[in-house]
Amino acid sequence: MINFKDKANLIWEVADLLRGDYKQSDYGKVILPLTILRRLDCVLASSKQKVLDYLPKVETLSDYAKDLTLNKIAGFNFHNRSQFDFTKLIADPNHIAANLRNHINGYSASAREIIEYFNFDDQVERMDDPKADILFQVVKKFGEIDLAGMDTMQMGYVFEDLIRRFAEQSNETAGEHFTPREVIKLMVNVLFNADNQALTQAGIVKTLYDPACGTGGMLSIGEKHLMDFNPDAKLEVFGQEINPESYAICKSDMLIKGQNPANIKFGNTFTIDCLREEKFDYMLSNPPFGVDWKKAKKVITDEHENAGFAGRFGAGLPRINDGSLLFLQHMISKMKPSQDGGSRIGIVFNGSPLFTGQAGNGESNIRQWIIENDWLEAIIALPDQLFYNTGISTYIWILNNHKSGQRKGKIQLINATGAKDDELIKAGERDLNRFWEKMPRSLGNKRKQIPENGNDKGIGFITRLYGDFEENEFVKILPNAFFGYWRVTVEQPLSDENGNDVTTRDGNPKPDPKLRDYENIPFLKKDRDGNLVPQTIKKYFEQEVIPHLPKAWIDESKTKTGYEINFIKYFYEFKPLRSLAEIKADILALETSSLVLEKTVLED
Repeated sequence: MINFKDKANLIWEVADLLRGDYKQSDYGKVILPLTILRRLDCVLASSKQKVLDYLPKVETLSDYAKDLTLNKIAGFNFHNRSQFDFTKLIADPNHIAANLRNHINGYSASAREIIEYFNFDDQVERMDDPKADILFQVVKKFGEIDLAGMDTMQMGYVFEDLIRRFAEQSNETAGEHFTPREVIKLMVNVLFNADNQALTQAGIVKTLYDPACGTGGMLSIGEKHLMDFNPDAKLEVFGQEINPESYAICKSDMLIKGQNPANIKFGNTFTIDCLREEKFDYMLSNPPFGVDWKKAKKVITDEHENAGFAGRFGAGLPRINDGSLLFLQHMISKMKPSQDGGSRIGIVFNGSPLFTGQAGNGESNIRQWIIENDWLEAIIALPDQLFYNTGISTYIWILNNHKSGQRKGKIQLINATGAKDDELIKAGERDLNRFWEKMPRSLGNKRKQIPENGNDKGIGFITRLYGDFEENEFVKILPNAFFGYWRVTVEQPLSDENGNDVTTRDGNPKPDPKLRDYENIPFLKKDRDGNLVPQTIKKYFEQEVIPHLPKAWIDESKTKTGYEINFIKYFYEFKPLRSLAEIKADILALETSSLVLEKTVLED
């Protein structure tokens, strides 16, 4: 099996030739487009001569018809009709720039457009300039790297490894992270789990969409999962991406796999929805964490205010410095109606969308809209240190607008964070951790990985927890109303200098702003038997507030409804404090060991 890491290292060695003429942060402008060109060249190598032999027969056809015909000859959705490949480019060092441009222009329109997104011609000119004179050396180095035997999954790994290195070189951090493949595989497993029986049908066609598709990792793994499960099925993939380099890589991947590259769109999903009329069976995404939406503020705000729920952002707008829930609202707008089978969504968030925003604010309103429509099916808490550029905790949200009977009105919480390092060390048994394992070597901030094999740990175990839909130490199943609460304003009377209550003209007590307080009253409470039952604001106030503040009252005009998901709280296990006897014994033991050590040192 080809080690993608070895290939990535070979490609990265090209950077040695750029040193001095390029800043480290600009290496990607050369290496990424040349990696794509070399990959396309290797893929087309076996059919290249057939295309050249057939070329005279299509000279009179239009460019469009010519492309279609030669694509069939090449056996892909693209071809190259230039006389030059990398072998011939290297054979003529004196005309490298002109020949390389000829090679690039020889690609069919769909492939040529990909290279254009890199503005690579500027780099050809820069490297060919006598001051640098490194173009031939760079092309020669790439010509020595064989990318023919790699499948698209391995190439995806190569591209993401390279992009990660470039990001580290240029100190790009905020939100610029890539989704580890095991996380995507988990998401795909869970997303398709409920539909496994339906997906076995011969000739079934489904659609998958990612509004922040990056280099296409989620689309590729989704397609591979369905094909492995049912070779007679077809998954049509769609995506949109704002970063030109990532977009180009994703589109080249679609070309090579035989997918329709026109389904991958370029641009800001918030400002230009390039797939506006489309609805999808499945949606997957890992939008950037904590990235602001200032640049798109006017468009988003206008759509929210003018289109309401007829647009994408009717439920509310989150804080300007975190657009995560905007992505989710956008995806919900692309769900198929429930009567048509509905849609399923898997999206990766950090902890912020779970609880940020008070009752009546944007995030809370969005959560309320989602939960009261019974779309939120499950949330999976993942181990920390899974992502390359951040060590924070992350969560997979699963949404479904066509829930099964047993899931209706409920939300499943799965705690897959696993034991902490110190807990494992104390236990002395690594097998206690069923959700993650340490990586042999860290990749940036990624120090952990989710095992991909077996049903008793990692992806298989988490998928089984989701599918079984049973409560245990890792799973809580709670009614939708459990996450709702009323935020009430508690007032107390204003007193004058004599201690008497001040009243308004109609005789009601006047509130004292300095004594104003707020209470979050859950929709549900536990009864004596531990069952969740509804409660009222009035009953709660009488039992919990009046005994302490007998003159207090609620300003009902200010009562708001809120929703939050305090994930960690629900899985918290109280650990009794250690007894004084245990603490004393530990101190005495420490003192004894210190005396022994001191004596040993003095004697030596």
